[in-house]
Amino acid sequence: MGKYFIIACGGTGGHLFPGLAVAEVLHERGNEVLLLVSEKEIDALALRNHPEFRIEKLPSIGMPSLLSPAFIRFLRRGWESFTHCRQLYRRYRPAAVLGMGGFTSAAPIVAAHFLKIPSYIHESNAIAGRANKLTARWASKVLLGLEECKIFFPASLCQVTGTPVRHDLGKRLPRDTALTAFKFSPEYQTILIMGGSQGASKINQLLFRSAPLLKELSLQIIHLTGERDDDLAAVNYQREGIPAHVASFHHKMNEAYSAADLVISRAGAASLSEISLFGLPSILIPFPFAAERHQHFNAAVFEKAGAAALLEESEMTPEVFVRLLANLLKDHPRRERMAHAASMILPRHAAEAVADVMEDSRLS
Repeated sequence: MGKYFIIACGGTGGHLFPGLAVAEVLHERGNEVLLLVSEKEIDALALRNHPEFRIEKLPSIGMPSLLSPAFIRFLRRGWESFTHCRQLYRRYRPAAVLGMGGFTSAAPIVAAHFLKIPSYIHESNAIAGRANKLTARWASKVLLGLEECKIFFPASLCQVTGTPVRHDLGKRLPRDTALTAFKFSPEYQTILIMGGSQGASKINQLLFRSAPLLKELSLQIIHLTGERDDDLAAVNYQREGIPAHVASFHHKMNEAYSAADLVISRAGAASLSEISLFGLPSILIPFPFAAERHQHFNAAVFEKAGAAALLEESEMTPEVFVRLLANLLKDHPRRERMAHAASMILPRHAAEAVADVMEDSRLS
């Protein structure tokens, strides 16, 4: 007979999708899973096609400055979440609780500690987030996406699992099959541009300004803009005569990854896990305002391993960007080395590894 597990994974796509990947594995193994998510719309939209999971919303919010008037609201919401978690745990008696980071996962981990339920936190990034650093003292084990993050936690608690990747991502397709999905030619090199679940307006603007230079490179572009810039991007490429597939997002991301010769992306942990899974060279442009600059540190890990070129947002002029892009597209051996490094940088089967730990739960 299966067990009952609870996973706190809401707030951002970087927390939600890896948590959902673990939930899928646990469910396939005959267990029941309750997902604790935030009140944000992204959580509701992402989970509407997953009726197999029970879902509860928590009112937790991100931690503001101690001097901010919002800090009182943060404490009140945190207490409401903690109280709700205790009620849920007493009702469902979970075998273990997993927190995927962010303050949606803080109250569930603390509540599990007080009720003597085994609990685990997962940190996807190279630098630990505030919520995970705070709650690690109450966790049975700290599961890490990257080896470099071990320095933030007691060594005895750490286990490197990699970052779970969603099942619906699919597997690599033959290149010609993937190109056909976008009506692209196998004669041109293909670049995939994406900014994460919310898109990236600065990257979009960079491509708008770079288009007159890009038309000299004989390439074709898959540009996933997020919700705001897709029409403008499509017109821009059409004006310059650049073959392009422009959309706010793409449901079958394995098609996009399988078609790509090079990826241009932010450096969120979930995106990097997918880039690693498909073994792709990349130009990483970290979001400069991510908490504690975690995207910069994520990108630096890939750059140090030889898997990516790092371009800071403050440095990205059209001339600098196109020069870097052109050099990489011309240097096939370097891209092959980058692709191999990317495929080796993160552990495979991360969702299964996290599920294994949870199913073997014993209170420390």
